[in-house]
Amino acid sequence: MIKHTTLRKQFSVRMISILLVITLISGIIQIFVMNRQMDYEIEKQSFMISKSISQGINETNLAATSIEHQIDLKITEQSKRIAEMLNTKKIDDITNEKLNVIKEELSLSDISLFVRKDNNFVVVRATDPEEIGFTFDQPDIIQSTEVMFKNEDPAVPGLYTEKGLVVLPIMRSGVHENSYYKYAYYHPEGADFLINPYITSDEVYKFTEEVGPNSWIEKMKEENTYVKEIAVIDPHVVQNPELADQFFPPLKKIVYGDYQYESEDDKEIFIKMLESPNKQSFVQKVNGEKVLKLFYPTETNQVIMLVLDYKELTGPIIRHSLILLITGIVSLISLLLLIVRFFNNIYENIKNITNQIEALEKGDLTAHSTINDGSELGRLSETTNRMVDRLNKLVKDTQEQATKTQGLSVLLEAEASQSVEKMYELSTEATIKSREQLYDISTFLDEVVEVLLPYKEDVHVQSVVERIDLMRNIANERTAATTDMTITLSDLLKSLHGQSSELSDISNTLLGQMGKFKL
Repeated sequence: MIKHTTLRKQFSVRMISILLVITLISGIIQIFVMNRQMDYEIEKQSFMISKSISQGINETNLAATSIEHQIDLKITEQSKRIAEMLNTKKIDDITNEKLNVIKEELSLSDISLFVRKDNNFVVVRATDPEEIGFTFDQPDIIQSTEVMFKNEDPAVPGLYTEKGLVVLPIMRSGVHENSYYKYAYYHPEGADFLINPYITSDEVYKFTEEVGPNSWIEKMKEENTYVKEIAVIDPHVVQNPELADQFFPPLKKIVYGDYQYESEDDKEIFIKMLESPNKQSFVQKVNGEKVLKLFYPTETNQVIMLVLDYKELTGPIIRHSLILLITGIVSLISLLLLIVRFFNNIYENIKNITNQIEALEKGDLTAHSTINDGSELGRLSETTNRMVDRLNKLVKDTQEQATKTQGLSVLLEAEASQSVEKMYELSTEATIKSREQLYDISTFLDEVVEVLLPYKEDVHVQSVVERIDLMRNIANERTAATTDMTITLSDLLKSLHGQSSELSDISNTLLGQMGKFKL
């Protein structure tokens, strides 16, 4: 029983160990696949969003460039129209009132007039009084203005220029904080002043707000609930914040979108992407929220930053993986229960056969096992039962024969004992009688010899005497033979008695051994 219990225990321990190992391996594989799937989904979704934003930026920039070019052409014509309307080459002939009239007629935001002063240019006439006294503080603009005063084309890369004219892109005002305008600088040939008309940037901004990256960003946030924030960042401004304060070219740290989930780690990423423009990502906690930040470089040397809700993004994948993992564990446990139940059935069948064999070992030839599952153990049980029945019958038959042998041996022993006694009496009586007869014969023959002794010379008498000696020898031999025969017969009967006694002992011993069996 101890061995059987140990076997069951070993089986249970091994099966549980295998289950734990399989569960562990399955869990590791599941976690690996889950992470791979999570990375794939994050990569796919973020790539689609970044491509969409990048496409929006490119399309908006293309459209904005086209619109801005039309505005460049328009403000160029307006600059030339102002020169015609002023109809003078001298700044002293122009008044601020006249500039206001022209401004209203041409629907401009304002008009300023620059003159050369101390190697720089200063506003001396303007429809906006705050502009009076404004000077350039950037050498490149001063240099371009000098070229225009020479009635030459300044040819500034990226800007619309003509002979004596340059149109700047939308830029921050140097007088009005947080105001952006479209500026043009035109020098009429022979004039001692520079015409500077400008308009607000509302037209271009309105377009970019309606169909530009900001609208794309809001659309992406509405379609993807796990998107917390999308922003287009200029890493140059991140590296050098002073660039946001310059007038030209106009630069902003946050080009599009919102940037509320800012952290110190972001700055390092932006600066690093200036040197190596490769995709970056990391998970961090910002304001108590666990978010995934992804950084994608664009063709315009900007960076698209996505802030994703890590919990919401990974939640469905984790739930799906947990469902698969739990389903796998339940399946393994169910399989384990089936295997244990199957093993228990086999164990019980083996136990039945083992109990039967143990009973046979103790001498119970009536022990049977009952297994009716049609398996090999069932056939083994049937074979063992037939063997037990045959062994039982064999032992019973042997016991019957041993009983008969015992009876016969006892009877033979008794008869042999009686025969020995009788034979002893007969042999003694026969020996005595033969010795008496031998004595009588010898006495008679001696008397005959004494009678014939006087006639011993006679040939016939000698022949008779010789024959008498021969008869005496024969009588002695027969008497000795009778004695030997009786002694031999007596010994034979004694041996038969001993053998019958031994046979009786063997029969008793055999019956004693047979008595240990349960039949």
